[in-house]
Amino acid sequence: MLEKTVEISVLYDFYNQLLTEKQKNIVDLYYNQDLSLGEIADEFDVSRQAVYDMLKRTERLLYQYEEKLNFIRLIDIKNKKISDILNSVISLENELASISSSEKLTKQIFYIKEELYKFLNN
Repeated sequence: MLEKTVEISVLYDFYNQLLTEKQKNIVDLYYNQDLSLGEIADEFDVSRQAVYDMLKRTERLLYQYEEKLNFIRLIDIKNKKISDILNSVISLENELASISSSEKLTKQIFYIKEELYKFLNN
Protein backbone atom coordinates (compact mmCIF):
# COMPACT_ATOMS: atom_id res chain seq x y z
CA MET A 1 0.00 0.00 0.00
CA LEU A 2 2.84 2.41 0.80
CA GLU A 3 4.28 1.87 -2.68
CA LYS A 4 0.94 2.77 -4.29
CA THR A 5 0.62 5.81 -2.03
CA VAL A 6 4.02 7.06 -3.14
CA GLU A 7 3.24 6.30 -6.78
CA ILE A 8 -0.07 8.18 -6.70
CA SER A 9 1.55 11.09 -4.85
CA VAL A 10 4.23 11.37 -7.53
CA LEU A 11 1.64 11.18 -10.31
CA TYR A 12 -0.42 13.80 -8.48
CA ASP A 13 2.61 16.10 -8.21
CA PHE A 14 3.13 15.93 -11.96
CA TYR A 15 -0.43 15.95 -13.24
CA ASN A 16 -2.63 17.65 -10.62
CA GLN A 17 -3.14 20.69 -12.85
CA LEU A 18 -5.04 18.44 -15.25
CA LEU A 19 -7.57 17.45 -12.58
CA THR A 20 -10.74 19.19 -11.46
CA GLU A 21 -10.70 20.96 -8.10
CA LYS A 22 -12.80 18.18 -6.55
CA GLN A 23 -10.46 15.50 -7.88
CA LYS A 24 -7.44 17.42 -6.58
CA ASN A 25 -8.99 17.85 -3.15
CA ILE A 26 -9.98 14.21 -2.77
CA VAL A 27 -6.59 12.83 -3.88
CA ASP A 28 -4.75 15.35 -1.70
CA LEU A 29 -6.86 14.59 1.36
CA TYR A 30 -6.61 10.83 0.94
CA TYR A 31 -2.98 10.36 -0.17
CA ASN A 32 -1.15 13.41 1.13
CA GLN A 33 -3.10 14.26 4.28
CA ASP A 34 -4.01 10.64 5.14
CA LEU A 35 -7.74 11.23 5.74
CA SER A 36 -10.05 8.23 5.62
CA LEU A 37 -12.83 7.82 3.07
CA GLY A 38 -15.34 8.57 5.82
CA GLU A 39 -13.60 11.78 6.84
CA ILE A 40 -13.45 12.96 3.23
CA ALA A 41 -17.11 12.01 2.73
CA ASP A 42 -18.05 14.14 5.75
CA GLU A 43 -15.96 17.03 4.37
CA PHE A 44 -17.82 16.98 1.03
CA ASP A 45 -21.16 15.84 2.42
CA VAL A 46 -21.27 12.77 0.17
CA SER A 47 -21.20 9.00 0.75
CA ARG A 48 -18.04 7.01 1.35
CA GLN A 49 -18.85 5.14 -1.87
CA ALA A 50 -18.91 8.40 -3.84
CA VAL A 51 -15.47 9.32 -2.47
CA TYR A 52 -14.16 5.84 -3.24
CA ASP A 53 -15.50 5.97 -6.82
CA MET A 54 -14.04 9.44 -7.41
CA LEU A 55 -10.70 8.34 -5.98
CA LYS A 56 -10.52 5.26 -8.23
CA ARG A 57 -11.54 7.21 -11.35
CA THR A 58 -8.94 9.86 -10.59
CA GLU A 59 -6.22 7.27 -9.98
CA ARG A 60 -6.98 5.70 -13.38
CA LEU A 61 -6.86 9.15 -14.94
CA LEU A 62 -3.45 9.90 -13.39
CA TYR A 63 -2.07 6.60 -14.71
CA GLN A 64 -3.50 7.41 -18.17
CA TYR A 65 -1.82 10.83 -18.16
CA GLU A 66 1.54 9.23 -17.41
CA GLU A 67 0.96 6.54 -20.04
CA LYS A 68 0.30 9.20 -22.68
CA LEU A 69 2.69 11.97 -21.61
CA ASN A 70 5.54 9.97 -20.02
CA PHE A 71 6.89 12.88 -17.95
CA ILE A 72 7.97 10.73 -15.02
CA ARG A 73 9.57 8.12 -17.28
CA LEU A 74 11.44 10.82 -19.22
CA ILE A 75 12.75 12.39 -16.03
CA ASP A 76 13.88 8.98 -14.78
CA ILE A 77 15.72 8.38 -18.08
CA LYS A 78 17.33 11.84 -17.91
CA ASN A 79 18.45 11.31 -14.32
CA LYS A 80 19.88 7.88 -15.19
CA LYS A 81 21.91 9.35 -18.04
CA ILE A 82 23.20 12.16 -15.85
CA SER A 83 24.13 9.66 -13.13
CA ASP A 84 26.02 7.61 -15.71
CA ILE A 85 27.92 10.71 -16.84
CA LEU A 86 28.70 11.63 -13.26
CA ASN A 87 30.00 8.12 -12.54
CA SER A 88 32.21 8.32 -15.64
CA VAL A 89 33.61 11.67 -14.53
CA ILE A 90 34.32 10.29 -11.04
CA SER A 91 36.08 7.28 -12.57
CA LEU A 92 38.15 9.54 -14.81
CA GLU A 93 38.99 11.76 -11.85
CA ASN A 94 40.22 8.75 -9.89
CA GLU A 95 42.40 7.63 -12.80
CA LEU A 96 43.85 11.12 -13.17
CA ALA A 97 44.69 11.27 -9.48
CA SER A 98 46.80 8.15 -9.83
CA ILE A 99 48.73 9.39 -12.89
CA SER A 100 49.33 12.95 -11.72
CA SER A 101 48.03 14.63 -14.87
CA SER A 102 47.25 18.14 -15.94
CA GLU A 103 45.89 20.44 -13.25
CA LYS A 104 43.67 22.19 -15.79
CA LEU A 105 41.99 18.93 -16.77
CA THR A 106 41.45 18.05 -13.13
CA LYS A 107 39.77 21.41 -12.52
CA GLN A 108 37.49 20.89 -15.52
CA ILE A 109 36.45 17.48 -14.27
CA PHE A 110 35.81 18.90 -10.81
CA TYR A 111 33.61 21.63 -12.32
CA ILE A 112 31.59 19.13 -14.39
CA LYS A 113 31.14 16.86 -11.39
CA GLU A 114 29.96 19.71 -9.15
CA GLU A 115 27.47 20.93 -11.75
CA LEU A 116 26.08 17.42 -12.18
CA TYR A 117 25.71 17.02 -8.41
CA LYS A 118 23.83 20.32 -8.23
CA PHE A 119 21.57 19.32 -11.10
CA LEU A 120 20.77 15.90 -9.66
CA ASN A 121 20.03 17.30 -6.21
CA ASN A 122 17.60 20.00 -7.38
